[in-house]
Amino acid sequence: MEQVLDFLRELSCNNERTWFNAHKDQYKKAHDRFCAFALELLESVRRFDSAIGPLTIKDITYRIYRDIRFSSDKSPYKTHMGVIICPGGKKSGYSGYYFQVSGAQSESWTGSHMVAVGSYMLEPKVAAIIREDIENSGGEFRRILSLADSRFEIDWTDALKRVPAGFPTDSLDSDYFRLKDFLISYIPDDSFVTSPDLVPRLTEMFRTAKPFLDFVNRAIGWSREEAR
Repeated sequence: MEQVLDFLRELSCNNERTWFNAHKDQYKKAHDRFCAFALELLESVRRFDSAIGPLTIKDITYRIYRDIRFSSDKSPYKTHMGVIICPGGKKSGYSGYYFQVSGAQSESWTGSHMVAVGSYMLEPKVAAIIREDIENSGGEFRRILSLADSRFEIDWTDALKRVPAGFPTDSLDSDYFRLKDFLISYIPDDSFVTSPDLVPRLTEMFRTAKPFLDFVNRAIGWSREEAR
């Protein structure tokens, strides 16, 4: 992963087409290395999560080119590479296991390395189903969170200020009712990302978070059944 990180750091300092075109060979080597890693991680995750079927590299990775049509930032390239492993692939709408390596250094989510499980920007109807499931779970959601690797943290960034109407404010789960994004994440350092045993380390973290992912994806599945 050091080869990938080195390229992304250079790109973050030279994010323009002339430089990128002059370093296409370097990009191809970094891209190929990341794709090989992504496929290895996919197969490792599939060993413990039977919901993940056969997927192609296009199903689990992203293009490096940014969509700048509606952005004030006209930098043409992403300075991170990510892999998302979820049932049906990245366009399925289901939550998944995510990892990214970033060459930038900023407070934005694209400016850091990341290990994450779950979903952000869920449809309101899905978030509502998850809240109902939490309320009716009798503490099961809290138990599920306790099973996840202790390095994972809940993303409270866009949480509601108050508990939504219809949910108790005096429940042990009250804070979870405020969530709009059901995502747990960890921001690793360079030594984690460049570790020679990165795949098994990620696999074990993801394994601990499988019950959380199942909880979220169950709600997504139910929302689709209700829409039929």
